[in-house]
Amino acid sequence: MRWSLPGVILMMTWMVAACSKERMASPSEIERGKYLVTLGGCHDCHTPKISGSNGVPVLDTTKLLAGHPENLPVPSWSPEEVERKGVLASTNSSLTAWAGPWGVSFAINLTPDKATGIGEWSESNFIQMARTGKHQGQPNGRDILPPMPWFNMKDLTDADLKTVWAYLRSLPPVKNQVPLPIAPAGK
Repeated sequence: MRWSLPGVILMMTWMVAACSKERMASPSEIERGKYLVTLGGCHDCHTPKISGSNGVPVLDTTKLLAGHPENLPVPSWSPEEVERKGVLASTNSSLTAWAGPWGVSFAINLTPDKATGIGEWSESNFIQMARTGKHQGQPNGRDILPPMPWFNMKDLTDADLKTVWAYLRSLPPVKNQVPLPIAPAGK
C-alpha cells in the first residue's frame, strides 16, 4: 500500500489528536464552567481587588482567579489577635488572605500557569480536590483551609466539575506565586 504525503500528514495529525492527554472543551462547556465559577463566588477570594472609580473595590480583570497577589505583604495575624478583636476570622483588603483559628490562608492561583498556578494539575486532581478537601486531591496532601467552601463543591456532578476545570484551563496563565498557609502560633 502506498501513502501520499498529504495522507501521511493527515494520519499523523489524527493520531496525535487521538493520543492527546486532555481533550479540548467545547465553548458551551467553558461557558457552563464560567457560570458555575461566578455562581460559586470563586472571584470573591481568588481574584484580587483594585479600587474602582468610586473607591469601591472591583475585580482586577488582569488577574482573574490568580489568587493572593505575591507582592502584597504577608499578613501578621494571630489567633490571639483575632480572639481579642472578637471576630471569627479576619481578612485583608483584597479578600485574598484570611486568618482565624486555622492560621492564615491565602487564595491560590487558579490560572493554568505551570509554575505558580494549577497548570501542572490534572482534571482528576481537581475533581479529587473537590471530593476530599485535600490540596491537589492528594490523599496525603494538606487540608484546604477556610474560608474555601470545598465541601460545597463535593456535591457537584463530575460533569459540572469538568466544566469548571475547562473554564479554569481557558484562562490566560498569570504568574503569581501565592504564599503557603501559615500555621497558628504555637503549632
